[in-house]
Amino acid sequence: MQNFLDPAILFFVFGIIAGLLRSDLEIPAQIAKFLSLYLLMALGLKGGFALAASGLSPAIAATLLAAVLMAFVVPMLGYSFLKNRVPRFDAAAVAASYGSVSAVTFVTAMQYAESQGIPVGGHMAVAMVLMESPAVIVAIVLANLLRRQIAAAEPLQPGAQNTLVAGGGSSMSIRGVLYESLTNGTHLLLMASLVIGFVSGDAGKAVMKPFSADLFKGMLAFFLLDMGLVVAKNLREMRGKAPVLLGYAMLSPFVHATLALALALVLRLPAGDAALLMVLSASASYIVVPAVLRHAVPEANPSMYLGLPIGVTFPINLLIGIPLYMEAATRFAG
Repeated sequence: MQNFLDPAILFFVFGIIAGLLRSDLEIPAQIAKFLSLYLLMALGLKGGFALAASGLSPAIAATLLAAVLMAFVVPMLGYSFLKNRVPRFDAAAVAASYGSVSAVTFVTAMQYAESQGIPVGGHMAVAMVLMESPAVIVAIVLANLLRRQIAAAEPLQPGAQNTLVAGGGSSMSIRGVLYESLTNGTHLLLMASLVIGFVSGDAGKAVMKPFSADLFKGMLAFFLLDMGLVVAKNLREMRGKAPVLLGYAMLSPFVHATLALALALVLRLPAGDAALLMVLSASASYIVVPAVLRHAVPEANPSMYLGLPIGVTFPINLLIGIPLYMEAATRFAG
């Protein structure tokens, strides 16, 4: 209940209500982009400062390894479930979106953990960076395999091979996917902020406190207001979607979080790290991954891999998932 009384969450709920009422309230695109960049920079700095204080230990390395493992496991499970229920290119793209992470969900979870007095390691921001790309790699490999199966089953007419390669996107290599993901502006800013926070340490933390700490809560509330308006728009577009996709979008976060908790218990991760691993595993990308998928898997329907994460999964995680994951982690891993 306390999560619903958080001002940032209340602004998110208000944004959904205003959007559903078709109010003319809107956040200009450039301001929304600035807020997103601010949150990523502040998050990266916080993570870098904390990592500089804690250092890199075997326990932290185990946590990062667990994050990478989940980044491969989640899209493979998603594709295995969806491949015989929806078109397979759509299945690969949706699985990739759910195998990657949502920075906004992670930022909100960090804020919630701090408000609850749950200590979290700065290295979890590194875990978020590491979990961004593996799912896209899985999607590219699956899409290329599907294209080969189609080409083998339906021999192409003379001259059609070039069309398949160019239109199907199969020419995009894993190196190209990694380069596009890692050089994405938001991703690059987060990594740079992590490094700057780590290098500057306590001195940098003191200097940047008014920017990265004092303003953070208000900026997050403003950004979540905009996200509420975006969610309301996408909710209207969910009409007519296959029930299996809606069910997957609603239930898969809890399945993925449960798997992450089991892995955290095996590795004996601290409660805060376990909770954030659950949040990362349960979230879905609706910014970086969809941008890559448009070029890498053009056969997939963008409304599937973009609309479901932001219209269904994001609000579920924000309103229900985060407090539930925190409670489970503190109870079983604490």
